[in-house]
Amino acid sequence: MKWEGWLERMRANLVALCAVLVGVGIVITLPLTFPADGAATDLDRALAQPIHSTLDAHPSGYQALVIPSNGYILIPLLLAAAAWFGCRGQWRQAVAMVVIPELVVGLNSWVLKSLWDRPLHDYLAYPSGHTVHLVAIATAFVVLTDSMRARVVTIVIATVALVCAAVGMIGLGYHLPTDILGGAAVGIALVVVCWKLTEGFLAEQTRGES
Repeated sequence: MKWEGWLERMRANLVALCAVLVGVGIVITLPLTFPADGAATDLDRALAQPIHSTLDAHPSGYQALVIPSNGYILIPLLLAAAAWFGCRGQWRQAVAMVVIPELVVGLNSWVLKSLWDRPLHDYLAYPSGHTVHLVAIATAFVVLTDSMRARVVTIVIATVALVCAAVGMIGLGYHLPTDILGGAAVGIALVVVCWKLTEGFLAEQTRGES
C-alpha cells in the first residue's frame, strides 16, 4: 500500500510539473512573436478571421458569449466553490479555493501584464485578466477536490465557457487570441504552483497536529 501511495504521489507530481512547464513555456514563448508595438501576430489573425467572418453579422451574439468571463459571474462561482468545500467540512480547501485564484489574478494584473507591456486600447492586454480569472477558478477547484466526477464536470463546463468567452472577447475586440492563450496558460500554471506549495504546507501542519 505504501508503494502504491508513493507511485500515486509521483504520478500526481509529474502531471503537475508538466502542467507548469507547458504553461510557462506558452506564456514566455508567445510574446516572442509579438511585433514591437504589440499588434496582432499571424497566429492572432489566423484565429480571429474565422470568428469575424462567421459572427460579425450578428454582433449581439458576442455580448452573450463573453458573459462567462465577467466578474459578476466568476465571483459568485468562486464563492459557491468555496461553500462546496465548506459544506463538506473541508475548510482548508475552502480557504484555498478563495485565496489561490485571487492571488493568481493579482500576480497577473500587477506583475505579468507590466512585464510584457502589450497595450490594447487603454489597457495592457497580455495575458488576458478575464481569462486568467476564469481558468484559475476552474483549475483551483479541479486540483483541490477529491471527487473525480466533480473534476470531469468542471473541466467540461470550464472548457465550453472559455471557448465561448474567447470568441466573445475576440469578436468585441477586447483581446487578441494570443492574449487569451497566454491567460489560460498563466491561470493553469500559477494555480498548480500555488496548490503544490499549499499542499506541502498543509501536509507539514497535519503532521504537527498528529
